[in-house]
Amino acid sequence: MNDTSTAATGRVRFAGSGRRLPAPSAPRRWWRDVAGALALFSLLVVTALWTANGGIRNLQGLGEPATTLGRLTGLWASDLLLVQVLLMARIPWVERAYGQDLLARRHRLAGFWSFWLMLAHVVLITVGYAGSGTGGLLGTGWSLVTTYPGMLLATAGTGLLILVVILSVRAARRRLRYESWHLLHLYAYLGVGLALPHQIWTGADFVGSPLSQAYWWGLYAATLGAVLAFRIALPLWRSAYHRLRVVQVVAEAPGVVSVYLSGHRLDRLPVRAGQFFLWRFLDGPGWTRANPYTLSAGPAPDLLRITVKDLGDGSRRVRSLRPGTRVLIEGPYGALTPAKWSGRPPLLVAAGVGITTMRALLDEFGTADAVLLYRIRNRADAVFRAELDDLARRHGVRVIYLEGGRPRHGSWLPAGWHPAALHQLVPDVAGREAYICGPPPWMAAVRTDLHAAGVPDDLIHSEEFAW
Repeated sequence: MNDTSTAATGRVRFAGSGRRLPAPSAPRRWWRDVAGALALFSLLVVTALWTANGGIRNLQGLGEPATTLGRLTGLWASDLLLVQVLLMARIPWVERAYGQDLLARRHRLAGFWSFWLMLAHVVLITVGYAGSGTGGLLGTGWSLVTTYPGMLLATAGTGLLILVVILSVRAARRRLRYESWHLLHLYAYLGVGLALPHQIWTGADFVGSPLSQAYWWGLYAATLGAVLAFRIALPLWRSAYHRLRVVQVVAEAPGVVSVYLSGHRLDRLPVRAGQFFLWRFLDGPGWTRANPYTLSAGPAPDLLRITVKDLGDGSRRVRSLRPGTRVLIEGPYGALTPAKWSGRPPLLVAAGVGITTMRALLDEFGTADAVLLYRIRNRADAVFRAELDDLARRHGVRVIYLEGGRPRHGSWLPAGWHPAALHQLVPDVAGREAYICGPPPWMAAVRTDLHAAGVPDDLIHSEEFAW
């Protein structure tokens, strides 16, 4: 896809292909509708099975109505919990249809609903059993946990899920390193596993109905199979087959390095510019922690490149990688690719490390009359400046550096720039297709101005890396 060469300094260099992409195939957005419909359908199935198994019983008094509603909320919570796991099982066609940011939002939505339904289940069941018996709430709760089969495990699983939910709140996530949060988030799988015996051994809607057993066993098996296949088996197979190794580490700008990687039959790796992998560098302690890095050049048949800014321990280790270091990959992920390109001249808008994605997209757009708006504080901070100037000279890419300090009014433009500068910079902006990559609030401001300039929403592509 790209030509590669070695400069006199020994540095591996990517050169843009300069070719126009063929007409892209229609993105499979209907997978969104299918996935959403299946999630809702699963809740209807659960409700129908509960009703068919006599879920609605004598509703007199306090105990029986609370117990009845508690069982239903427990079934809904279990169903949504499995849907949540499936959403982040890295199923390729689901990933491509949603994109990482939308998929993560749906994942969190299903997770929070399952969490509150699970708490409602615990409270209602305890109130229901207490109302039907002679013990108080605390005594009934203690009896349920200590005497019913599987309840100790379910209590431990509930505690783990509560921990994950607390750490998933945005304010808490911001205080954690990505590696730490990712490791702690794996406890959600353990929580799901600990809750399973409780449902099998004491669930009235599971024990007494072969049809319910078939449904729930099938849903658990499908979820487990998806996780094993797409989160474990597929990454291990791709890593073993492509045998990626570090070729060279090159400084690009203060605190920014590029890593060049070679491997076996990279032309068979189903990746496009704009996508990212989870990378594990086998260079010593800490290799088990994966970090997400986007390709910073269009994938070549024999070479890949990522560019990393020093933002923490994981990214800081990258600059000390040695040639020959073996690499494990998980991916590719992400939907900010030219697969959705309509053929209009592209407008690429980047800030910060978002330039890595835009630089890779330029390799695929080639000579498609591309314009790049690159937000920087000063020219010394510009990453890939020599490459961008080379693309401008050889392929006519119009590169515009938006240089200056941060404005106080929240504009995506630098301080001192006129709010209507977009039309002056790109007079034909309404006839272009836009790709945006940068900090989320900054991308929102760019999108607002593009809308005002007449660019339709379906021609504005962005993706927020959400964890």
